[in-house]
Amino acid sequence: MLVALDIDGTILSHDDVLSDGVADAIAAVRAAGHHVLLSSGRSLIAVLPIAERLGLAEGYMVCSNGAVTARFDDASPTGYVVDEMITFNPENALRLLRDQLPDALFAVEDVGIGFRMNDLFPHGELDGVHDVVDFEELWSGEVTRVVVRNPGSTSEEFSALAGSLGLSDVTYAVGWTAWMDIAPLGVTKASALERVRGLLGVAPGATVAVGDGSNDIDMLRWAGRGVAMGHAEPEVKAAADEVTGSIDEAGAVAVLRSLV
Repeated sequence: MLVALDIDGTILSHDDVLSDGVADAIAAVRAAGHHVLLSSGRSLIAVLPIAERLGLAEGYMVCSNGAVTARFDDASPTGYVVDEMITFNPENALRLLRDQLPDALFAVEDVGIGFRMNDLFPHGELDGVHDVVDFEELWSGEVTRVVVRNPGSTSEEFSALAGSLGLSDVTYAVGWTAWMDIAPLGVTKASALERVRGLLGVAPGATVAVGDGSNDIDMLRWAGRGVAMGHAEPEVKAAADEVTGSIDEAGAVAVLRSLV
């Protein structure tokens, strides 16, 4: 089987604490011969330390909501190679959002390095090098991902705004705070996982995914067994085949243990 795990809110709390027993459960699933990979909205450089904490050092990682897929490679100086990177021109989306959110924070991802941004984000929200640049420099080249953060708004207000702007040429997901990830059109965790599934030769039905956020909805629908976390919003649970315990109950660990 291919087992895809979201990170934040699924195996890692928002206080950066791994669920009890998750590393051992992942090791047991891998020992049973299954492929376990992280599938996250996080950038590559933010996924790597979590993989290390979990003892994952082979196979694939889906990052940036599917725009970046990397593969562990001992022969590489970095320990990984970027297997696929899908980019887009963010100018239109950035201009539309800046018109409506003049005080928002905007960042674009530089894969394997960090982010360029119009101002510094709250401490700890983005990993890697933080390069503050003029707003227009954010679209100096194509990017894999745009992050929009408006601390003065609620996630509900952000969702309403995103829907009203008609961002038809990109894929977007609103997070648990007033945070939006924007990716190339059609790119989701599910699209990247389907490609990895083919590369690994796993049957379509032999797929499991666990997640808790709106950016996990496509992934849960894609999986042969999609599992939503117990604390997930109703629309996330509706996309899943089943619901497990919350992050506080180590719900993802129960799913992993059911596979061995």
